[in-house]
Amino acid sequence: MPGYTTRLLTLRFGGQDYRIRALSDLQQFADPHGLAERAGISSAQWSLFGQVWPSGRVLAQAMSGFDVAGKRILELGCGLGLSSLVLQRRQADITASDHHPLAEEFLTYNAALNGLPMPHYLDLAWTLPQPALGHFDLIIGSDVLYERGHAAQLASLLAHHASPQAEVLITDPGRGNSGAFTTAMHEQGYVVDEVRSAFDDGDIAPYRGRLLSYRR
Repeated sequence: MPGYTTRLLTLRFGGQDYRIRALSDLQQFADPHGLAERAGISSAQWSLFGQVWPSGRVLAQAMSGFDVAGKRILELGCGLGLSSLVLQRRQADITASDHHPLAEEFLTYNAALNGLPMPHYLDLAWTLPQPALGHFDLIIGSDVLYERGHAAQLASLLAHHASPQAEVLITDPGRGNSGAFTTAMHEQGYVVDEVRSAFDDGDIAPYRGRLLSYRR
């Protein structure tokens, strides 16, 4: 890809190997057509979507055995698409979404690397109305609360697009914004089940990383 260097990783979830093309490091930035500026993404944040993060691995592993039968599923901030690819292999009804201009291209490539059809994809900006999006039974995301304002944005999006009996599953490395999100979800009638766990081999208890499951 012009302007970028990439690397191929092999990751294992649910007893299956997945080949993933990722950006080679956090310094990869090329925006000759001004896509970053139009999407509101700074150069410092540009390469974050293209990395394999611990939260993404934890969510993908959770999706490898999660009950998805008959559920319409939305992944928020899919990045390289780990969880969406796991769900696609399980023949789940998955819609991947992100707002990074390169996310769809990387997801398409990674699906092909694994011999999978491209999951349905949406360029989804959390702050814009999405009248055609519809409702979902399971909404998932990894490390989607990394800025203070994301809790309110995400809660508002869920208020419009979560079905009445929906479950929301978020993996969070402990950035400190999950409390505001949980409060907003309580106001929508959700209760939370929090499981703290190691996100990396070097993590020791008490863990900062957590798997947050919201139901109502």
